[in-house]
Amino acid sequence: MRPMLPTLTTEAPHKGKWSYEVKYDGFRGILKIDASGVISLTSRNNKNLLPHFPEIKAYIADLLQTASLPLPLVLDGEIVMLRSAFCSEFFELQIRGRMKSKQKIKDAAEARPVKFLAFDLLQSGEKRWEDSPYKERKQALKKLFSDEGIPTAPDPANPASIQMIPSNKEWSEVWGNVVKEEGEGVVAKLLNSNWEEGKRSQAWLKIKNWKKCLCFITSVDVSNDYFHIGVFEGEEIKKIGLFHFGISPDEKRTLKEIIKANHSRKEGSHYYIEPSICVEVLYLNWHEDQLREPHFNQFMFSTRPEECTMERFLLNEASLPYNVVITHPDKPLWEEPPVAKLDVIRYLRRVSAVMLPFLGNRPLTCIRYPHGMYGDSFYQKNVPDYAPEFVETYRQDGIEYIICNGLETLIWLGNQLALEFHIPFQKTGQGDVNEIVFDLDPPSREEFSLAVKAALVMKDLFEGLNLRSFVKTSGNKGLQIYIPLPPGYSWKDTGVFTEFIAHYLVSNYPDDFTIERLKKNRKGRLYVDYIQHAEGKTIIAPYSLRGNDKALVAAPLWWHEVNEELTPEKFTMKEVLRRLTKLGCPFREFDRVKEQQPFNEVISFLQGNSKK
Repeated sequence: MRPMLPTLTTEAPHKGKWSYEVKYDGFRGILKIDASGVISLTSRNNKNLLPHFPEIKAYIADLLQTASLPLPLVLDGEIVMLRSAFCSEFFELQIRGRMKSKQKIKDAAEARPVKFLAFDLLQSGEKRWEDSPYKERKQALKKLFSDEGIPTAPDPANPASIQMIPSNKEWSEVWGNVVKEEGEGVVAKLLNSNWEEGKRSQAWLKIKNWKKCLCFITSVDVSNDYFHIGVFEGEEIKKIGLFHFGISPDEKRTLKEIIKANHSRKEGSHYYIEPSICVEVLYLNWHEDQLREPHFNQFMFSTRPEECTMERFLLNEASLPYNVVITHPDKPLWEEPPVAKLDVIRYLRRVSAVMLPFLGNRPLTCIRYPHGMYGDSFYQKNVPDYAPEFVETYRQDGIEYIICNGLETLIWLGNQLALEFHIPFQKTGQGDVNEIVFDLDPPSREEFSLAVKAALVMKDLFEGLNLRSFVKTSGNKGLQIYIPLPPGYSWKDTGVFTEFIAHYLVSNYPDDFTIERLKKNRKGRLYVDYIQHAEGKTIIAPYSLRGNDKALVAAPLWWHEVNEELTPEKFTMKEVLRRLTKLGCPFREFDRVKEQQPFNEVISFLQGNSKK
């Protein structure tokens, strides 16, 4: 079965009865479960995709044991590796799709499972839906998924390997989410349209979330008509990719003639030219120094080649909010490793999808470094008078705190060189405690192994209590362990628990751990800071930078990484971004597990013992 295909357009349709869906960057697939329960998943080219994505088959097999799916069942959808609810990681999915080893595929499926995002229902039981209007197909798909307990919206934290892409009649809402999360685009669908096999239809229109690149042409390969492009990085020319599509045959012919007539050198079929012809190129993203889906957009005759710089390219590539102005992007902040302000801004942009959920609705304390590591820093709690209108605030204890609820505020704070983000354990207006955090603070990075030992002891203890815990580096020399809490617990409740855990560690490992607050009395032992978990106290937020000599990050970890080989120096901005792309966020299930935590049983037991 060949899928129906959307037509690419530059403008979203608004006249007529349209609905809009997020378009994810993945592998298109038709998922079938026949009447006897045999599962198949085929690509646009009729390639069998199941061997590459065994987690989808395993999920369906479990579903068939517990659900009453109407068979045969045929779904149209996209195989994706979700970065967020509105964006996916295509390059990592490509790696999965090329794997041959069954063991490597199995390991990859366990480490970073994919999702099949269904957006259309083609058959359920004896009912075939192709000739039914899109609106009815979508309603039937949602009802089917709701009845069977299958997620009706994409969620990277949900372990379900099949989820649904919802539709929305509000274009601005869908497009806004795609732009915010750097998603691929949106598909507009006519409500009364049928599903037409193998047809590229005007009833489905795709609008890409293009980035724009100002660059100059460096060469043309006349054997395939690919134009290579670059920008200036200082005095050097930095190659950033190439394009072939989007340029008309007449423009292509003329451009080739100009390059051949003015070339500076020729190597094989390549004609090279000095920077002189400036163009604007559209693309989806930039990966390993190559543009994805580059399309020629227009010649930039009024632009000088010197204006096509790497700094400008990186600013545009970051897709920053239009209402935040970045000042002095080249300002140096660290000497070793060399980090400039633009590096920090781009880092915050990339981690925003996973960092903002931890900052949201929490009074924020920042540490600002106006001169980077070359000058003094200062704490900031009160919102400054010059803060833009989009910055939300919350008044508490006479302080007008900043609330970082959106990308604009996060990037604005980054431009203010707020490098450290410290957050309390409660949200605004919340009386109960959101999570418990243990700060494991060894004397120095040389004794980091003590933090690893404490963390592993605590993990085993928590698992014995059936509590799910998460771990991250402090961004300096220690580790921090989180236990998400369901609603309803007070500081008194959590205080009983944290004190019990701290005393358990000190009683069982007195030579390694201490609760002594005075550093001079710790005698080389790790300080278990349970007093830090209290009302009015703060902790460094996940993914926040730290103002230390190595520009380290408070990096979420997977528990299997916490071993004797772990070192905090590893977690630089570059490494954290690489891990996020390859492995996803280790804290992605943080909110999801709250309701599952049997904390009431633990607290009841401890409070009962304390009264004896």
